[in-house]
Amino acid sequence: MTDLTCIVVDDEPLAIKMLEDYINRTPFLRLSASFDDPVQALSALKGNPVHLVFLDIQMPDLDGLNLSRMVPLETKIIFTTAFKEYAFESYEVNALDFLLKPIRYHKFLNAAEKAKQWFNLINNKNEPDRKNSSIYIRMDNQLRQVDINDILYVSGLKDYVRIYLKDEKRPLITHLTMKAVEGLLPKDRFMRVHRSYIVALNQIKAIDRNNCIYIADEVIHVTEGYKEIFFQYVEDRIPPTQNKN
Repeated sequence: MTDLTCIVVDDEPLAIKMLEDYINRTPFLRLSASFDDPVQALSALKGNPVHLVFLDIQMPDLDGLNLSRMVPLETKIIFTTAFKEYAFESYEVNALDFLLKPIRYHKFLNAAEKAKQWFNLINNKNEPDRKNSSIYIRMDNQLRQVDINDILYVSGLKDYVRIYLKDEKRPLITHLTMKAVEGLLPKDRFMRVHRSYIVALNQIKAIDRNNCIYIADEVIHVTEGYKEIFFQYVEDRIPPTQNKN
């Protein structure tokens, strides 16, 4: 893909200068602007959205967590802060990454690469002719490539998800929200059927009268909030002669 456009939002001039330097050193990033006022940054974003915001959390008038909830949907956030206690909240608002000050360039570059992979995945997912697709999952200190054809289902627990794969006894466990996983997976092949479950539609073996889905050795209940969409999908695929009157 083309370069990622980005802005810096921080009320500390030295932090802005450091991040500007890091961005200019990174070949696939292009700095659009820097702001020491979060309100001005928000106004600029609404008129000229960018791919990525390097965003401080503790700022006057409008803190970074609240600002992150107001940015355009296509803009992703990497938080930059001196306060590690904000780490959990940053994942609650679906940030791509969390950088703790003082930020070393190799940490910055890892976060930027993660953003690049995110946008590559989104762009690839929108290509109708793509035959093979995969996602990258951060596990410990490395990224693991996962073929989406191997995914059976995903289950969530607080701020972690478990990804269950064909031919693997143990799930992959990673620090990610269910909302983030939904954004990575193609909507025509995966569906959320429960607050804590996303299923691969082509892996469903059976559906019983109690609204339970059977995938591999797992039984997953389709809960009320997801029943209408899921069963409309199923209904559209039942031969007319077998539909109930």
